[in-house]
Amino acid sequence: MKKRYCIAAGSLFLFLICMLLNGCEKEAGEGGTSSIRGKVYVMNYNSAGQLIGEYYAGGEHVYIIYGDAAYFGDDIKTSFDGTYQFDYLRKGSYTIFAYSKCDTCVSGQQAVMLITEITENHSTIILPDIMIKN
Repeated sequence: MKKRYCIAAGSLFLFLICMLLNGCEKEAGEGGTSSIRGKVYVMNYNSAGQLIGEYYAGGEHVYIIYGDAAYFGDDIKTSFDGTYQFDYLRKGSYTIFAYSKCDTCVSGQQAVMLITEITENHSTIILPDIMIKN
């Protein structure tokens, strides 16, 4: 009878260890060693809809969504040359976006999104330019 308790206790211990190890798997977000970077490029139009200038934009807000979260997890402003960088990221899926002017949208703006995935630690993902209208 004591052998059954020993086997049951040992099985329970192994089960708890397995659950603990699987539960420690980290999701997308901060706390890692990888980075995502890119640039924001603006196409500036006048009121008649004519393109009057194109440039990499400083001071634009860029947002990041960690994994499949419903809301953005962080935001930064682009540097003078339009560059942005999110550091200390773990493996996982990320959505990077900035807002662009939109004449047909109720709010007057729409999100321009880029989706990427970090698959290795100590990596840097360089995204294509986020093209926005102004």
